Amino acid sequence: MPEQGEALLSDQSKTSFAANESRDNLDEQISNSRCNAITRAIKYVSPAVVGINVISVREYRYRSPFYSDPFFRQFFPDQTYRKKVENLGSGFLISSDGYVLTNEHVVHSATQVIVTTTDGEKHDAEIVGFDFDSDVALLKIDGKNLDYIPFGDSDQIIIGEWAIAIGNPFGLFSIHAQPTVTVGVVSAVDRDFERNSEGRLYQDMIQTDAAINRGNSGGPLVNSEGKLIGMNTMIFTEGGGGSIGLGFTIPANKLHQLYTGLRDRGSIDRDFWIGLEVQNVNRLIAMSLRLPEVRGVVVTDVEKSSPAGKGGLEPTDIILGVNGKRIDNSDQIELHLRNTDLRVGDKVEFSVFRDGKMEKVLIKLEKRRLRILRKTNE
Repeated sequence: MPEQGEALLSDQSKTSFAANESRDNLDEQISNSRCNAITRAIKYVSPAVVGINVISVREYRYRSPFYSDPFFRQFFPDQTYRKKVENLGSGFLISSDGYVLTNEHVVHSATQVIVTTTDGEKHDAEIVGFDFDSDVALLKIDGKNLDYIPFGDSDQIIIGEWAIAIGNPFGLFSIHAQPTVTVGVVSAVDRDFERNSEGRLYQDMIQTDAAINRGNSGGPLVNSEGKLIGMNTMIFTEGGGGSIGLGFTIPANKLHQLYTGLRDRGSIDRDFWIGLEVQNVNRLIAMSLRLPEVRGVVVTDVEKSSPAGKGGLEPTDIILGVNGKRIDNSDQIELHLRNTDLRVGDKVEFSVFRDGKMEKVLIKLEKRRLRILRKTNE
């Protein structure tokens, strides 16, 4: 029989072993709890995020101090000079064969684009195409079987769900070839902005409070499944220029359409025409055409072979709405068309008052025709 001391030692060993096992189980539980959907998504998509360094040549104008003096201005005219400018941003691989999406403003007027991947490799990138209006550019680097981020369905976004922004703020990617991650939620969807002073048009934007800073432009916004829901593009800031939780991204479904068009054709064709002339409705026109209120625009001319003619618009039709938007005058119809993301092939619905009743007329936008003027001998 074992002596009492041996039995006591055996009991202590069992107690110690049980305590260690319990501690190991607790450590494992804590470790498992740290690995959640967000960390798994980040691990999954991070290898597809890239840093983008751009060299461009920009032209600057130096205005002569004698600009307002006609005499001296001829001896001291304005001068222009070119300066090499370096810019940085973010991007992400969208296919295994090396296609990269980023913002157009990141690579605008670029003479050289260098893409850095998370393995530290630097690649000379080709600009396959870009769309200035929507601020999207498609690049291409050499490679096969590369990690890439799959498109998600941005129409299925849930307000309040996790949103993960990944990119290259302040050029930190170049230090260790590792992207920066910030996490927030989807704050809102379908945010529309009028065309800005540069001529860009941001519509159907996703709003997030995930921190987006300088250099994040062109980086991906992904959900907790590791799927692309948007491209980080712009922020609202205060004096310091940092993130205040108002970031906006181009939705993935729009990106998918643009990606396909840029990959296949190198550009997005927005040179469309409609082929009609209008004027504001006044009281006399409203009375003669039996319009119960004085608003809208009356069609005064339609070219027969134009999209408007093919769609069925006719002179004396009164346009009261476009794509569900109320139209009161010609300024509004012009502003609406300018601030809508339209391209060749899109359809526009006109709400028209004709013969005392409302009708819908659908017009398919066509590429603008080139008119050839021929001189004739008199």
